[in-house]
Amino acid sequence: MAAVRDNRDHNRFELDTEGGLAFANYRRTPAAVIITHTETPRALRGRGIASALVKGALELIRADGRKVIAGCGFVVDYLNKHPEYADLAG
Repeated sequence: MAAVRDNRDHNRFELDTEGGLAFANYRRTPAAVIITHTETPRALRGRGIASALVKGALELIRADGRKVIAGCGFVVDYLNKHPEYADLAG
């Protein structure tokens, strides 16, 4: 699977998949990134693509020295299941 990238022109993290593009929309603040919505191609749901997308987004956010604010239910659930990202909660 391809790497997650930050498409700043469209304010979203993106992950290319065999069946299309998965993405997570966000808004930036000076200290945090607010992930507002995640989207996976319908035919590919249930295959872990959204989890890979969020994991990659969180790694990019961490590398940028920011916090994350989960404005999307999927991201809330992901953070609850992955305490290794608790340091990013903003």
